[in-house]
Amino acid sequence: MVKKKAVVSIRECVACGCCVKVCPRHAITVPDGIHAVVDKALCVGCGICVRECPASILSLEVEEA
Repeated sequence: MVKKKAVVSIRECVACGCCVKVCPRHAITVPDGIHAVVDKALCVGCGICVRECPASILSLEVEEA
């Protein structure tokens, strides 16, 4: 089974927090106020954050084994 995780393009992220608000697992934070960070241990790869990001800078990528 292929597992995917959310990935943030940190150079493009404007730290708006939209992804933080919609993540059902609370796997995304903006700890430094500069860009979002995904906790891969909590992320289940649902893709809600990807769909809701107004800047389209989040993506789902295959998790490395």
